[in-house]
Amino acid sequence: MGVDRGPRGKALVIGGSLTGMLAAAALAETMQVTVLERYAMPHGPLPRQGVPQARHAHLLWSGGARAIEALVPGATERLLAAGARHIAVPRDLVVLTSGGWLTRFPEQQHFLSCTRDLLDWVVRDLVAAKPRVRVLPGHAAVGLRGTTTQVTGVLVHGGRREETLEADLVVDAGGRASAMPRWLDRLGLPAVRTDVVDSGLGYASRLFHAPPGTDGFPAVNVQADPRQHVPGLNGTILPVEDGRWLVTLSGTRGGQPTGEAADFEDFARSLRHPVIGDLVTRATPLTEVTVSHSTANRRRRYERMRVWPDGLVVLGDALATYNPLYGHGMSVAARHALALRRQVERGTGPGLARRVQRAAARATDAAWVLAGTQDLRYPGAEGRSPGPLGGLMTGYTDRLMHAATHRGRPARALLDVLSLSAGQAALLRPDVLASVLWPGHPEPPQDPPFTEEERALMISLFTRR
Repeated sequence: MGVDRGPRGKALVIGGSLTGMLAAAALAETMQVTVLERYAMPHGPLPRQGVPQARHAHLLWSGGARAIEALVPGATERLLAAGARHIAVPRDLVVLTSGGWLTRFPEQQHFLSCTRDLLDWVVRDLVAAKPRVRVLPGHAAVGLRGTTTQVTGVLVHGGRREETLEADLVVDAGGRASAMPRWLDRLGLPAVRTDVVDSGLGYASRLFHAPPGTDGFPAVNVQADPRQHVPGLNGTILPVEDGRWLVTLSGTRGGQPTGEAADFEDFARSLRHPVIGDLVTRATPLTEVTVSHSTANRRRRYERMRVWPDGLVVLGDALATYNPLYGHGMSVAARHALALRRQVERGTGPGLARRVQRAAARATDAAWVLAGTQDLRYPGAEGRSPGPLGGLMTGYTDRLMHAATHRGRPARALLDVLSLSAGQAALLRPDVLASVLWPGHPEPPQDPPFTEEERALMISLFTRR
């Protein structure tokens, strides 16, 4: 066993979000860490102010789950013990992709399904217990201290006074509302380039008590087909803790769902298949409908700035946000924190911040390309065209989605990339290319691939009075 030589400096993390707590876990192995959180921190799996998207469906893909477990050992066990579901993909998932119904092959990847409140609480509880981590709720970062070449601390508003907290490293995990572009301007740095792709997606979510007997029922997902050149409508049923279903419906510009409870079931039935609407009719609503329109893909290219100050790192949603439809936000944030830990292990001297920013950018690429290229295909989408090469890849992806519905190799490659367990090069392996380009693919089935037991359960649900 190695000898703990004590902390090698002080770090400040802005934001007690999932990203912030994972960043704190990454740094606590070598530094003394203070987490600054603007709002109160609930004791337990309860709603937290400042996370409006928490009411919608969240996936923690296996690539992200493994990253969290590496940073916070025991987190997966705690989540499962508290009621989170391990969804084996595609075995425990009934999904209509743009290429058809996906065959329920044996487990190839997985995701953890639970409410965002539970996930945040488990990670926060484990990280806050670390001896080198201090969490300060009710303390808002309001500016940076330093120069264009070196950040030395943060101006903090807490209670009725302001003070400057000095640090060797500042991590911005302040989410979508990050003020970093404005703070950098105050230091005299040029504006950061920001790329935006916006399909105009709107989300509507509602919690239900699941019908009796549906313990172990698969997650259900009906996806839009971007080739149809109509607003993309999507729906998901996620089984979460305490015998509940979290149902999220979405539509791109011109097809957004409303917040009216009376419209929820009708919208679910308007998807490419009505299965989600059918199932929802047998579930008991527990909440009203929550609506969100903060769904644009937005990426700040800090890694490309000509000058970047030592002592400053930007991670998570403060760096890049994605259409939530693909479920990548939390997993990418976990991979950002893992990249942070790896770079800190290499050394904390000059150049650390630049190395971390570039590593985080690489961890962002796959999710950014997937979300951007797909979202641009919907009517009224705003953003820069991917160009001829992007069009070629779009055509290939359409064929890949069709092949993956019934062929194991392309399905495995697709799920490896979607789960952030492999890079996009996996989609172009020779064996995958052969499966995708080989002619004569059979037509996928027309009906959802439920098992005989699941079909019998559904029949009993629909015949009950």
